[in-house]
Amino acid sequence: MRLLLDTHALIWVLAAPDRLPAAARRAVRTADNEVYASVASAWEIAIKVAIGKLGFAAPDLEQALADSGIQPLGISLRHAASVANLPPHHRDPFDRMLVAQALCESMTLVTRDRALSKYGVRLLWRGAARGRPRTA
Repeated sequence: MRLLLDTHALIWVLAAPDRLPAAARRAVRTADNEVYASVASAWEIAIKVAIGKLGFAAPDLEQALADSGIQPLGISLRHAASVANLPPHHRDPFDRMLVAQALCESMTLVTRDRALSKYGVRLLWRGAARGRPRTA
């Protein structure tokens, strides 16, 4: 399976893996799965660090990805153009880009944001309260 980490999932994988539900942790750690982080997430992290909303060491992100085996996913012109075709279900431009990338690249998006399922993208998350996988 090819996984694309939402920004919060990426931060948790790198800095607080216990915050991820067990199903997401297992999927990220499974050697057969390819795990990606979008450049859009790196950009979002950098912005939040710069405005003081996040205390994450953004300059170390590239090394952290390499150390964890997470592959960077650049933003292509095809990804950018695909955003224009998305209905306005979600206003966050970073999430919209992640959805476009996941759809273009046939990836499963690892996110707790169930609203993104309205786009028809496959989601992976397991709700701690119910213990059921949440996929779309």
